[in-house]
Amino acid sequence: MKAFIGFIIKEFRHIFRDYRTMVILFGMPFVQILIFGFAITTDIKDANIAILDQSHDQETRQIIQKLVSSGYFKLASSIKNENEIPEVFKQGNIKLVVIFEKNFASNLEKDHKANIQLLADASDPNTAKLLTSYASNIISDYQREMYRELRLPYQLNPEVKMLYNEEMKSVYMFVPGIITILLMLISAMMTSISIAREKELGTMEILLASPLKPLQIIIGKVIPYVFISFMIAIIILTLGVTVFGMPIIGSLALLLTESLLFIIMALSLGIFISTVSKTQQVAMMISMFALMLPTILLSGFIFPIENMPLPLQLFSNLMPPRWFIIIIKDIMLKGSGIEYIWKETLILVGFAVLFIFLSLKKFKIRLA
Repeated sequence: MKAFIGFIIKEFRHIFRDYRTMVILFGMPFVQILIFGFAITTDIKDANIAILDQSHDQETRQIIQKLVSSGYFKLASSIKNENEIPEVFKQGNIKLVVIFEKNFASNLEKDHKANIQLLADASDPNTAKLLTSYASNIISDYQREMYRELRLPYQLNPEVKMLYNEEMKSVYMFVPGIITILLMLISAMMTSISIAREKELGTMEILLASPLKPLQIIIGKVIPYVFISFMIAIIILTLGVTVFGMPIIGSLALLLTESLLFIIMALSLGIFISTVSKTQQVAMMISMFALMLPTILLSGFIFPIENMPLPLQLFSNLMPPRWFIIIIKDIMLKGSGIEYIWKETLILVGFAVLFIFLSLKKFKIRLA
């Protein structure tokens, strides 16, 4: 019995001495519960809106003030005419445009009714529904508070219009997200085990003895997977268009080019994971658990990033899928060109260069 107890104590000591195991056992649940608790929320907070006020009277100013002071909306832009609306939405920062008709106050006095139009970016249908619902309720509250004592109360009629997804199909939100997640996980997992496999099989010595430089070895590892992943991307896009009716309003060539860039970035990340992993199992665990949950929760695929706490919003900037989802939605649903997505494109290029540089540096250290 003493031997058995001693064996158990030895196992405990063995586990506690392995800092990597301790991080996985205690660190990951801690991080995941925080991410789940703060990221999974459907509440609206400080959503950016634009205002087109064609009346500029006291009534419209009071309604705008009520919208902004509610805590749900933040006035990010004041536009002068309807021609600016497509430009505002394509920039990606605005999710809702509120339009007040001309002679708003005089129409209320004369006809006892006035119209307000709510234009929402329905590329994310769930968020669009929430934004228009919150705005309509605030306008209704304003109407009840201001005119409840009148015999003929004024009628404020919010007219809701959904842009880029008039039928409110949820597939328009899920297909870009699924494309991003599949490309990210497949590409990263495929390459994450490549160098780790060479170490386990003992064939790394052959590579070391070859005249190939570290950069050539890394590029040689990536190129076959670039071709395979690109074929997978084409298959996924084809299924999205033919089976689910996902439109491609913008340039197909630009969409495929951006997909290729994202694939190269994901493969570079996989190579970096491979260079820091001693075994294929460790590499697979990192690519599966360290990439899957953050990609799903912090990329804006399901839960709006602007609703998250500021630390998570800042951390989400380090998630490459966040930027690719913006790119793919803008091209497929809004028909945006490179002039609207150049920032996101440069960010993906930066991530790819960074991961290749880190892979090369780490690979050189391990060759020494």
